[in-house]
Amino acid sequence: MSESLFLLFSLGAERYALSTAEVALVLPLSPCKALPGAPPWVAGLLPHGDGHLPVIDLSHLALGRAAAARVSTRLVLLHYHAGLPAPRLLGLILEQATETLRCDPAGFAPAAVRNEGAPYLGPVRPYQGGLLQRVQVEDLLDPATRALLFPQEPA
Repeated sequence: MSESLFLLFSLGAERYALSTAEVALVLPLSPCKALPGAPPWVAGLLPHGDGHLPVIDLSHLALGRAAAARVSTRLVLLHYHAGLPAPRLLGLILEQATETLRCDPAGFAPAAVRNEGAPYLGPVRPYQGGLLQRVQVEDLLDPATRALLFPQEPA
């Protein structure tokens, strides 16, 4: 059995998992520069190193409401690869992102229902009397949103 580490977080009353192999850094919630005209679930830009990176509020994307500003709400920087010439950092605001779980990724099974409106919601596994669902980072952004958040550099 090969085990992997997952960061657990909440969307409403449900628990979700994110592979820590995709996580670059977990930070306390930080203010972002707003991007007027962007989709409401785009929290804005976060200064990072010599530049900045886009941040998505996953609660707003999935549930239509902003993440609660609590001590347990984290800003998670991810390695985002999908559709880009080189990996970039993407920030996610996640509620109750304070626990990890070490388990066999093969224990996650395809969900019985495919949610076309949320393609980033992946396979599920039993967890504490309910189900834990994995978030697929590569499916978070559709091509239009990816082009908005990661515009191609001019040649």
